[in-house]
Amino acid sequence: MGGVLILGIETATAQVSVAIGGHEGVLGLFEVCRGRRHAETLIPAIEFVCRQAEIDLDEISAVAVDVGPGLVTGMRVGLAAGKAIAQARRVPMIGISSLDLLAFPLRHGGRPVAAIIDARKGEVFWACYLPVPGGVQRISEPAVGSIDDLVADLMARGNDMLFVGDGALRYREQLAEWLRGDFAEQFLAHPSSAPLVQLAHAKALREEWVNPWEIQPLYLRAPDAEINWSTRRTAAGTGGA
Repeated sequence: MGGVLILGIETATAQVSVAIGGHEGVLGLFEVCRGRRHAETLIPAIEFVCRQAEIDLDEISAVAVDVGPGLVTGMRVGLAAGKAIAQARRVPMIGISSLDLLAFPLRHGGRPVAAIIDARKGEVFWACYLPVPGGVQRISEPAVGSIDDLVADLMARGNDMLFVGDGALRYREQLAEWLRGDFAEQFLAHPSSAPLVQLAHAKALREEWVNPWEIQPLYLRAPDAEINWSTRRTAAGTGGA
């Protein structure tokens, strides 16, 4: 099983991140966080990483994707590309939450971790973690809500925490006002395909994978298009009454 190679695709937030890795660690990594051009950036990024790591896509053993929560358009781009590559090469897929990817690099911090993603519209996605040997353990289900909801949840836990994610940085003042803790560096603010490849490789060795059509995104709230459609339909129904 030493030859397992994972292609990791991460597009759930403002960053596009692609990595290839295996038992030797991450062999190639591309990341860019500028604008919202995920669709235009992703495929050239995959080709670049393969070229730099001197790996052909046909050598990939599995495709790992960030299943969210995150920004709907970006998530869909990554999931669609990952499924297409996995189906074309007849390899399985591994899905990992964006919140898990934020928390994992802080596994050596010795403190509880709150992973917080800016969900736009005044809301955040979050989950809490404890460091355990070899990684982090999620101790709360991924949630979505206002910054007040987040503060209330974290206050109830009463711990000195590490805050990580673009949501933590955006609402830094509110969190610092009510809670004790430290904020992770700016370069850790977005989920990365490097921990995605690491976590997926461990799962691949345990054969914890699924078929491409079984990968499901973790939205937590209805996609924006569905919200807009239901709002229009309700308004139309009211107008016709």
